[in-house]
Amino acid sequence: MTTRIDRRFARLKEENRPALVTYFMGGDPDYETALSIMKALPAAGSDVIELGMPFSDPMADGPAIQAAGLRALKGGQTLSRTLQMARDFREDDDDTPIVMMGYYNPIYIYGVDRFLSDAKEAGIDGLIIVDLPPEMDQELCVPAIKAGLNFIRL
Repeated sequence: MTTRIDRRFARLKEENRPALVTYFMGGDPDYETALSIMKALPAAGSDVIELGMPFSDPMADGPAIQAAGLRALKGGQTLSRTLQMARDFREDDDDTPIVMMGYYNPIYIYGVDRFLSDAKEAGIDGLIIVDLPPEMDQELCVPAIKAGLNFIRL
C-alpha cells in the first residue's frame, strides 16, 4: 500500500529537491490558532507536518518546545484534541503527510490499540516517539507498522 509519505517523497524525488518538514506544537497557544497555523503550513512550503503532542514532562525537548507544550496543556490541549486537530486539518487537506511527535506516556494512558485506531482514522501517517527505544518495539512500533503507520526513529 502506498502511503501519503511514500507519495510525497516520490514526488520530491521527481522534483529533485529535499523535503521541508515543519514542526509545531498542537494547541499552542490555543486550539484555533494552532489549527490555523497547521492549515497554513502546506501553502508556506511544508512537505510534511510534524504535529507535536503536548506532554507535561518533555525531557528530550529544548526550552522552546517545552514552553509550547506547557502552554498547550494549560490551554486544555489533550491527546484527543490533538487527534481532533488532525481530523480538522484533513477536512481541507488529504494530501500533506502528518507525523505525530511526542512521548509514549500519553499514548500508553490513552491505550495503544485505541490510539492507533484513532490516529489512523484522524489521518495520521506516522509517529516519532522520542522516549521509546528499539528494545521496546513490541509496545508501539510493531503495532503501529501493522496498523499502517510509519514509525520514524530520531
